[in-house]
Amino acid sequence: MTRTLGAHGPSVSSLGLGLAALGRPGYITLGHGADFGEDRSVPAMERQAHAVLDAAYDAGVRYFDAARSYGRAEAFLASWLSARGLRPGDVTVGSKWGYTYTADWQVRAEHHEVKDHTLPTLQRQLGESRALLGPHLALYQIHSATFESGVLRDTAVLSALARLREQGLAVGLSLSGASQADVLRSALEVRVDGAPVFSCVQATWNLLERSAGPALAEAHAAGWGVIVKEAVANGRLTSRDSSPELLPLRALASERGVTPDALALAAVLAQPWVSVVLSGASTVEQLRDNLAARSVPWSAELDSRLLGLVEAPRDYWAKRSSLPWN
Repeated sequence: MTRTLGAHGPSVSSLGLGLAALGRPGYITLGHGADFGEDRSVPAMERQAHAVLDAAYDAGVRYFDAARSYGRAEAFLASWLSARGLRPGDVTVGSKWGYTYTADWQVRAEHHEVKDHTLPTLQRQLGESRALLGPHLALYQIHSATFESGVLRDTAVLSALARLREQGLAVGLSLSGASQADVLRSALEVRVDGAPVFSCVQATWNLLERSAGPALAEAHAAGWGVIVKEAVANGRLTSRDSSPELLPLRALASERGVTPDALALAAVLAQPWVSVVLSGASTVEQLRDNLAARSVPWSAELDSRLLGLVEAPRDYWAKRSSLPWN
């Protein structure tokens, strides 16, 4: 079943597929390396990405998320779209600019990606994204907008994004870190020639980190599309994390006959301001577990039983920063 991404955006499914873990050999998701085994060559990873994309599409997933910094994610997505014979509009594709992939297809590197939110980077990466995705590209987002990068005050960048919006490309921003809510509220006020620049936000919200919720509700009320990423906290809200503090999640999932990740995703799907929640699955099996979230009933009583999992935002983001690339 599909819905609109915000008041006037493209058509999307409630569950989308993000390619952060599928487009490069190393990522910070718990157990990522085990999902690919010894062969993490480009052809092998492209085959696995296509298998997961096929399973997602066959299960009704119609939103797919990539970024310039996700290794070859855009290229894998483009080759899959061609192989399936999908036309623009059959699915909705979003991507992001602002980080450049620098790991040279290595699992461990000194720097996996380098951030630059200036106009030359936007212009270069937009050309690269369009060269791969062509008319399939429906949403283009600033990758992890922050106050520190200055992108929300850069008139040249904002004017360029406004022109893209006028040309029919939906423009948004993704967020990261303990200041997600503050950055989002600032972005809600951004105008060029009196018109809003942005119509979509992609942010982290999960059972451990709920702090952006009120601001995301405000964005939804303003007609924005709301995409939630990292709903399983890079694997921390899956069976791969055996931490004692996550025992309530594992117990409640077991009671309902689903995996912890399905329960965690169901919590996000239950939020009235959510347009899409992303699965970050690396395998078809993980995706199938994630898809079970669509049939998990949610209630206030269930929510209250999991409130004890919430971490202080700075603690949550510090733990995320310490996750190893694998």
